[in-house]
Amino acid sequence: MWSTLPIRHLVRRLARIAPLDLKDRATRSWEIAPGEISIRPKAYFLPNQLERVTGWSRLAGTRVEQTRSVCGGEPVEHAATRGLLLHDAFLIDGVLYQEDACSHLQPRSHRWPQTRVEREIERGAVYCTPGGNRYFAQWLMDDCVTYALASAEGIPVTTNQAVGAHTPGYEEWLDMHPCRVQSAHFRELVIFEDFGQNRDKHARFRTLGEKLSSHVPVQPYPGVFIIRGQTGQSRLLTNEWEIAGRLRENRGFRILDPIKADVPSVVECCAGARVVVGVEGSGLIHGILLLPPGGAVLTLQPPGQFSAIYKDLTDRDHQHFGFVVGHPEGQGFRIDCGEVERTLDLLPS
Repeated sequence: MWSTLPIRHLVRRLARIAPLDLKDRATRSWEIAPGEISIRPKAYFLPNQLERVTGWSRLAGTRVEQTRSVCGGEPVEHAATRGLLLHDAFLIDGVLYQEDACSHLQPRSHRWPQTRVEREIERGAVYCTPGGNRYFAQWLMDDCVTYALASAEGIPVTTNQAVGAHTPGYEEWLDMHPCRVQSAHFRELVIFEDFGQNRDKHARFRTLGEKLSSHVPVQPYPGVFIIRGQTGQSRLLTNEWEIAGRLRENRGFRILDPIKADVPSVVECCAGARVVVGVEGSGLIHGILLLPPGGAVLTLQPPGQFSAIYKDLTDRDHQHFGFVVGHPEGQGFRIDCGEVERTLDLLPS
């Protein structure tokens, strides 16, 4: 089977004709969970921390948006979760097509548009997102959460991209059986708007954590420090092991280096931790997924790339969020151990 849609969309792009949004081509849409409004709680941080910030992560919003988030006190609207039904849709090389609408779920793996369609699926449901296809944390906190919706609507579909080292282990323990697709035609395809941090998304995220913790013995303990090292985008905390060792010695923390651990070891280490500490980044999601209500996340922030993206999760899940901003040092940044401990003391016990 073949489809000319990729070529037609390339011609339209060269002609500077913008594609339609896929939701505009849906034959039916419905509300899965209602939206809601909540008041942001204030984050926990020492005086003058925000004055150290020299750059803001675009993934987490603008400087103004993130400042408002950590300062708290303002109402925030959480969008409803919705499903949308498409007929006669295609997923080819990471791009969803339906007539003159399209959505890129990941960058194409070929320079030129592919036209061959390898399989046909009667009814599928796409649960992956562009962010989840690029970042492990967004895969675990967004795509895996939407998987439950997809599996209830049809064959749960994701792109056929290379998976990370921990992906198979998490899929096994979370009972996920995705259909990885390079190219397919769908007679019916369900897509989702599932970006609102509403109560239903909270419940689905908590279900993932409960599934993981059911595999290991859980005993509450003070906290886990998650090592980032030099993985991912460069955020080198030059005294990372010094801080980790001090928290282990002074406060009974465990230390986890996810790169050196499989999923069972990661879950066993994180389950029961009341606080998750580490350099802001994807690695923290290992601990956050298992963090109980009332727990806390303390992020160690590089001054040039501040991100409060996890505060959306802690606000939603009745947890606490804190941060310490470092000082530039060489090719990385350094954080004062005393500031880390004083910030931990601010957190509710």
